[in-house]
Amino acid sequence: MMTDKTRIICIEDEPETTNLMKLILAREGYEVLGANGGEEGLALVNEHHPDLILLDLMMPEMDGTQVFQRLKENEKTRDIPVIVVTAKVQSIDIVLWRQVAKVDDYITKPFRPEELAERVKYVLAQAREKED
Repeated sequence: MMTDKTRIICIEDEPETTNLMKLILAREGYEVLGANGGEEGLALVNEHHPDLILLDLMMPEMDGTQVFQRLKENEKTRDIPVIVVTAKVQSIDIVLWRQVAKVDDYITKPFRPEELAERVKYVLAQAREKED
């Protein structure tokens, strides 16, 4: 089924968080696919090539750092914008991910629904500007 909707993949090990993000972002008109953990997330990204990835950092087996590295190593996925959505609230984590890893945004849990929607909209707009 082809769709003109902007596709977002949420890579998260907590189904409740994935469902919340799907609910918030579906109201904004986005198609949101959820992946339970890193391996499933990478497979989904390769299959659906989303417009944006929401990535949790603390997951069992393959954590968000490993997922991010694999995304950036792959020519087909390296330019997909990534927003980290995590419970890691330490300033050092935020600085490292924004300044060193160069993620497109960093949102700490718990987040407000409006905050998630606004940041997603902003990152997608930035990505479209880069393409033009």
